[in-house]
Amino acid sequence: MPLRLFLTSGDLMADRRFEFARDLQLKGDLSAAADLLEQAIELAPTFTSAWFTLGEIRLQLGERDKAIAAFRKARDSDPEDQHGAGLHLIRLGDAQLAEMPKAYVQALFDQYAPRFEHALINDLGYRAPSLIFKAVLAARVAAKKPAFFKRTIDLGCGTGLAAAAFAKQVDHFIGIDLSPGMIKEARATGLYAELEVADMIEGLHGKADASANLVVAADAFVYLSDLAPVLSEARRVLASGGVLAFTLETHAGDGIVLGEGLRYAHSAEYARGAIAKAGLKLLTLEPCSPRNENNEPVRGLVVVAEKT
Repeated sequence: MPLRLFLTSGDLMADRRFEFARDLQLKGDLSAAADLLEQAIELAPTFTSAWFTLGEIRLQLGERDKAIAAFRKARDSDPEDQHGAGLHLIRLGDAQLAEMPKAYVQALFDQYAPRFEHALINDLGYRAPSLIFKAVLAARVAAKKPAFFKRTIDLGCGTGLAAAAFAKQVDHFIGIDLSPGMIKEARATGLYAELEVADMIEGLHGKADASANLVVAADAFVYLSDLAPVLSEARRVLASGGVLAFTLETHAGDGIVLGEGLRYAHSAEYARGAIAKAGLKLLTLEPCSPRNENNEPVRGLVVVAEKT
């Protein structure tokens, strides 16, 4: 996982208490850690990192109401919510399902970028790009169409793993990612003709109608709750006969849930409905596992759709 985000309080003594509290938390002395964090907060009442960590500890101690109160303070002290306190409030049932804060996603992946590939491949058995590649290839073979794409947009491109999977099938690759750190890593691969720091919907919005033949999103839509805006924009930028391919995490219920790993899981029925509402033709919707978590395969879906 990425290094932990730390936002200084601006008070040296408060920051020191926070550091000691984190050491105690990691050693399992949760009550002592909570006491130190409360001392830090007395010195710096808007100390976001302290409030957020206190929320985590209260949760570990089974103190739900106190955890909610701390996460609320963390969110209120940082309107951009770089720690993602609001996501914990959703998980705790204190807030309605909502989109992830952009600042949270950016901070998460900027920290993750230098060791992203190693962690995904070696620790998490990441396989989303290969699953998408095989699904697209199978769909094109079934339709008796060539599996070569002149212009491809890679949404949430990360370090370039999807581009590597499709390298021999694409003439011109465009990568879009919210994280400047990820874009830096992607640039080093030499696989992309264009790279852009933007969220997925903003990035697509800047592209001309019918300007792409393939849009891929490997393990990227798990950071979106409502898929309608991105699917609508993807359809617009695809040329006739163009393909959209992506992976999702899924669950056995209905609609959308925010999972324990703070990623959205979309039901198969939701995915089918969203594809239909976007005006795309569904070619493939199959169960898969794009990665592992806690040494267990994550339930997922691989989806291929076409603009007719």
